[in-house]
Amino acid sequence: MKVKPKKYVIAIDGPAGSGKSTTAKILAQKLRFFYLDTGAMYRALTWKAIQQNLDVANPQQMKKLALNTKIDFKIFRGKNKIFLDGKDVTDKINSNEVNRLVSVLSKHKAVRKIMVKKQRAFAKNRNLVIEGRDTTTVVFPKADLKIFLKADLNTRAVRKYRQLKRKTRTTLKEQAQLIRLRDKLDQSRKASPLKISPDAVIIDTTNLTISEQVDRILSIFKQKFPA
Repeated sequence: MKVKPKKYVIAIDGPAGSGKSTTAKILAQKLRFFYLDTGAMYRALTWKAIQQNLDVANPQQMKKLALNTKIDFKIFRGKNKIFLDGKDVTDKINSNEVNRLVSVLSKHKAVRKIMVKKQRAFAKNRNLVIEGRDTTTVVFPKADLKIFLKADLNTRAVRKYRQLKRKTRTTLKEQAQLIRLRDKLDQSRKASPLKISPDAVIIDTTNLTISEQVDRILSIFKQKFPA
């Protein structure tokens, strides 16, 4: 009987602006793993709620929305794209309004339960790099490698400002305020709060480039799972 090769899950958590998304994307490319951005899933759902003039604070409305929404990730011309009900919404989910409301939507326990189920389905029979805020503690508590990225507030605000200034009207001060608020909401919510898993490797990215972050995680992975 042919033994199926082991499938690995690398889970990366951290607050906004810690470098999760870019690091996870490049890491997945280098390892040829599937990449999953859980934060983008919540932002896409928030964007849909805004388009339908729904109240993101209403748990019943948001549960129904989550149940009736199809979210998928595809690589198009070498870039990761997120599709909502079959439509590419990659460039629509990073507005200030979405970033302001996403923590309100994502605090609903029923919504998170539905989204976690979707996230686990993506991992079936795949090597996966997944990033978010509860991937090491809730989504994949038995991930093969758990990483927690952190950085000081000013560094994270600068990163977010540089990322978003070409897509939306914003300021460095505004991004610092949004991140401070997001941190508070993420850490205090009852359903899947942002916290460090006891067995996660903590990496401070304040003074690290993206390449250095990726290389460090690659090194840890290869040491733990030598070819």
